[in-house]
Amino acid sequence: MKREKQYESQFLEIQQLIRHARAKINLSVNTGLIELYWQIGAYVNKKLKNSEWGKSVVEDLSAFIRENEPDIKGFSAQNIWRMKQFYEVYSSNKKLSALVREISWTNNMLILSKSDSNEEREFYLQLARREVYSSRELERQIDSGLFERTIAGTKNLSAVLREIHPKAEQSLRDSYVLDFLSLPKHHSEQDFRKAIIHNMKEFILEFGKDFAFVGEEYRLQVGNKDFYVDLLFYHRELQCLVAFDLKITDFKPEYMGKMEFYLEALDNDVKKAHEKPSVGIILCKNHDSKVVQYALNRTVSPAMIARYETELLDKKLLERKLDEFYMLEEPRIEYGIRKTGTEKI
Repeated sequence: MKREKQYESQFLEIQQLIRHARAKINLSVNTGLIELYWQIGAYVNKKLKNSEWGKSVVEDLSAFIRENEPDIKGFSAQNIWRMKQFYEVYSSNKKLSALVREISWTNNMLILSKSDSNEEREFYLQLARREVYSSRELERQIDSGLFERTIAGTKNLSAVLREIHPKAEQSLRDSYVLDFLSLPKHHSEQDFRKAIIHNMKEFILEFGKDFAFVGEEYRLQVGNKDFYVDLLFYHRELQCLVAFDLKITDFKPEYMGKMEFYLEALDNDVKKAHEKPSVGIILCKNHDSKVVQYALNRTVSPAMIARYETELLDKKLLERKLDEFYMLEEPRIEYGIRKTGTEKI
């Protein structure tokens, strides 16, 4: 046992090599599978387009594969039609056709069936790749209308936050859906905080997997007094501490002063030398956009104001709001994508 402890750090290095190799193998297998489905989809599409096959031939093809390759699963007639649709949707878009090879077939099918435009597809393809979502996790994000909320939302980030952390624009959002907390209609800020602690996995999935939990009611000693940050996280991409101030009311200007104090204390007494300046997120039930604008215009701290919902929003309502958003604004690039219209599939 003592000998094992002596070499533990070296054993961990070997473990990392194994995990890295396993990840590469899994990626290689997935890429090969997607490429196979792509080629089958292209073949079937060509035969049908040239009227060499009728629709019934796809049923015959499925039966032929089941009979001659009994160990191979996933070639029902329905799945073969999906391969054809998969090829048709992405074959004319080089960027998206490259992205689909980096996520699982199940996640590809979720995005294909639940997205209405290339813009929305790219958004979820990028998200699934970046966050390495399981199908359940990805489906929740789609069903919560993350695309609509992100595109139509207003990024309430301070100018200092944008300057110090350019990637904050992509890493942080202005609204979050916390339906998994199951909060009662009338709840306190303590109830809010405790519910997050009890549902930390889901909370991090909603906010992004780069968040790592540091502490609850994190104690800051300034002079002879103690102050407590509701929740403290570390963000791997931004490489900084992230302080959360939880509010069950609308945003009030005085909340910003409190957050500025927390960030000053964190940077002076907690932040490590290699880390970037700490970021503050004031998470409110709602906010007045004008009040938020004035508060952010004057702050010299890297802070943002976000709001939360305790129930899943109606996706149809979100889609209507997004349509209204596009009518009010010119097409714009966001997250590297541009509005191209909605094409139903």
